[in-house]
Amino acid sequence: LVFLTHRALYLGYFRIHSLLARQCLAEFLGVFVLMLLTQGAVAQAVTSGETKGNFFTMFLAGSLAVTIAIYVAGNVSGAHLNPAFSLAMCLLGRFPWSMLPIYCFVQLLSAFCASGATYVLYYDALQNYTGGNLTVTGPKETASIFATYPAPYLSLNNGFLDQVLGTGILIVGLLAILDRRNKGVPVGLEPVVVGLLILVIGLSMGVNCGFPLNPARDLGPRLFTYVAGWGPEVFSAGNGWWWVPVVAPLVGATLGTATYQLLVALHHPEDSEQGQKKASDLETPAWVQMPSLRASRNAVAKSSHEGVSTLDAGLGGQRESAGWRADGGTFL
Repeated sequence: LVFLTHRALYLGYFRIHSLLARQCLAEFLGVFVLMLLTQGAVAQAVTSGETKGNFFTMFLAGSLAVTIAIYVAGNVSGAHLNPAFSLAMCLLGRFPWSMLPIYCFVQLLSAFCASGATYVLYYDALQNYTGGNLTVTGPKETASIFATYPAPYLSLNNGFLDQVLGTGILIVGLLAILDRRNKGVPVGLEPVVVGLLILVIGLSMGVNCGFPLNPARDLGPRLFTYVAGWGPEVFSAGNGWWWVPVVAPLVGATLGTATYQLLVALHHPEDSEQGQKKASDLETPAWVQMPSLRASRNAVAKSSHEGVSTLDAGLGGQRESAGWRADGGTFL
């Protein structure tokens, strides 16, 4: 009893009660996991001369990393992981505009720190592979382990289009996955399907510039390589490529959001949501009917009837306490 009492006191003392702080910490950890696993796969392939990794394994690891990151942070921060997705949620009224710069900063900071962790983890491998000469271009370049760079043939205009289109497809896919009035995805499996979405985008649109699609994922590591020994060439390489994966994904997110809303979400029949609720009731698994869980399900149903969402909707979060609109927009 004494142990349990002290344990409860310790937990109460260290527990963070600020919702914003909890969301920022979860978002930081989610991005950190995403970046460390993604960059680690690239570092393993590059420093081994692709004997222990290749084009496919790098993209597969990145896709699985997204899945794990969403499971890490999804029910706390919404696991945005990407300023482009945060912007899309703001455009839909699902996320307060005042939170956008905070999330973007946390995502950028986490990507920077994760790059440092990757550098430390593969320090000996980098030194062995490069002979201590950290370069941005050339046969032994290693800057692309951290940030993205265009293929030699890629112009800035074509690269900008690549990122706008790729991010637009990403946002359209995410909104479709989270749209409960569309086909929908079983609750809890959204991260898996999002990982598959990332994988197919990488396998079909990854050759031009590595499909960053994420301003924080690219700018944070680029800033790290700038201070860690690669120098100012990380910003001048590729005809000043660095700004394209920062600006173009935001444009793509805006266009992708508008496209899905105008072509799909705005045209859902008014009674489709009610019909889906009835269908989900028929498909309720038997374990939900257990007496110990029935009370909590009734409580959820009651709060939902009162217009307060008590459940997260995957990436979107939808927490009323965070200022998110549980009944706004046209999806979820």
